[in-house]
Amino acid sequence: MQSSMANLPFREPGDDPFQERDDFEDADRGFIAKLSPAVVRTAEGRVVWDNDSYAFLQEECPRTAHPALWRLGQLCARQGLYEVTDGVYQVRGLDLSNMTLVEGDTGVIVIDPLISVECAGAALALYRDNRGDRPVTGVVYTHSHVDHFGGVRGVTDGGVPILAPAGFMEHAVTEHVYAGPAITRRAVYMYGQALERSPRGQIGAGLGMATSTGTVSLIPPTVCVSRTGQEEAVDGVRIVFQLTPGTEAPAEMNFLFPDRRALCLAENATRNQHTLLPLRGSAVRDARGWARYLTEAITLFAGRADVAFASHHWPTWGTDEVVRFLSQQRDLYAYLHDQTLRLMNKGLTGPEIAEAIRMPPRLEGAWHTRGHHGSVGHNVRAIYQRYLGWFDGNPAHLWEHPPRESAARYVSCLGGGAAVVALATDYIAADDLRFAAQLLNHAVFADEGNKEARDLLAEVYTRLGYGAENGTWRNFYLTGARELADGIVPAVTATACPDLATALSVDQIFDSIAIRVHGPKAWNESLSIDWDLTDVGTRYRTTLSNGAFVHQPDPPDEPVDLTLRLTKAQLIGLLAGKGVEGVEREGSIGVLQRLVAVLDDPRPDFPIVTP
Repeated sequence: MQSSMANLPFREPGDDPFQERDDFEDADRGFIAKLSPAVVRTAEGRVVWDNDSYAFLQEECPRTAHPALWRLGQLCARQGLYEVTDGVYQVRGLDLSNMTLVEGDTGVIVIDPLISVECAGAALALYRDNRGDRPVTGVVYTHSHVDHFGGVRGVTDGGVPILAPAGFMEHAVTEHVYAGPAITRRAVYMYGQALERSPRGQIGAGLGMATSTGTVSLIPPTVCVSRTGQEEAVDGVRIVFQLTPGTEAPAEMNFLFPDRRALCLAENATRNQHTLLPLRGSAVRDARGWARYLTEAITLFAGRADVAFASHHWPTWGTDEVVRFLSQQRDLYAYLHDQTLRLMNKGLTGPEIAEAIRMPPRLEGAWHTRGHHGSVGHNVRAIYQRYLGWFDGNPAHLWEHPPRESAARYVSCLGGGAAVVALATDYIAADDLRFAAQLLNHAVFADEGNKEARDLLAEVYTRLGYGAENGTWRNFYLTGARELADGIVPAVTATACPDLATALSVDQIFDSIAIRVHGPKAWNESLSIDWDLTDVGTRYRTTLSNGAFVHQPDPPDEPVDLTLRLTKAQLIGLLAGKGVEGVEREGSIGVLQRLVAVLDDPRPDFPIVTP
């Protein structure tokens, strides 16, 4: 149970796991210098990162936080430049992720330039202040999540080799376009962006402290890593790669610096249990494949490495320790996968498996397998979802009323809102906060104006948050409590990224339009447009019929309602409402206006804890 204080790592009976200092010593190892103050601003002065706001974590753990999460916060809040091994450095604590720098013959290679241009620039400046003004001679993106490429224009304007795994551009772009608005809204909860940083608020996110809110950028890769065993040399530095698609990201890779005996594990092995389905939303990750790639990494690289480092947290030193660390991480995902399948095939559902599963003592006893970011409970549900989907096989769940309508009926059956609140109070007194939250959620969804239910549910969420070992669970509970009390507060997020729009393929551009079509408004609309993209050298046809917007490259020669001759950049501008200047056309521009009229805008502040 995530909010239990008792289920903590152990060493030997009677030992206090919180007295172990190995992680603290490793997190401090190689320290060179801090950024002081650890505050990063935009050119206009807006704060996009403030690591000093976590100074309170140096105090004793209060009753408002799980001691294991507090401990991890103390470790992740350490910031500065660190030497990993000869010629390999990391800047940690200046964003959610780490930026690693590998010195070459003439300059320095940057691995994972953080989320924001401003934070990446500050990290590079800290490195240069202590290691000299070396030029950036290459960039490596370990995988396709924004905290590993977004700050790239803070370290280079291009003109250097940029390496990334096969499929990087497709997945880096689509995650931020197709379901981007919903993911962004839920990320406010996941990372606690609207919470104050305090013992009663946000104290981290498991992988790091928080996400920066500066300028996001993207420079397309120039070198594609397409196979395991591929070797590349950048600025005289040899790198041997292992592709790991479908693990923590759809496009991801580990790699070894054989001459430095240093192994980069991307985000495939970090200092906590990762998540197979982030609470912000994502495609379900493959626990089975994840475990197998870690086995492959042990075989390929572990015996050739004296240190392993990742895109989050701190390194592991010593060949034997690297093997042990990777083996336990591998066993973690393999065990979760196999035991979920075993119990699933006995007829248990996802929630039932999450309650029934028990982790092996050696894994339960290792700090780096703890559920600070992912967790056993929601990873089991993710595995179940990957194989069987949302339906648990019970026909009662096949055609349920949606939440608001169900809630109204439950509350009516229980005697009304006041009766539900009274029952919930009894469950709170019995310390059954989980069921109290279920009851009160029904009361709020049945009548969002029920202030007594809202206030009590906020109290329950607050208590659940204070007891959560998992940083993302804590942030969800506490953000839910805040919104019940104060309403939706728009959070500051990273600025829009023009590079992502430019990086969209033509297919992705049309896909992004298709998912905005308001189906009912478009039911009776029928139109066809040919888009002759002069710089791409391809003609696309889009049709709208029966509310479906469909595109086709190289269509047959047939009459259409409108033909536009333009560049890809003009297409992006046109769809963004920037006008048709310079665009040649045959047919009525009113056809395009009819298409635009049925497009729906996403809602960036939709409710989550209220109907």
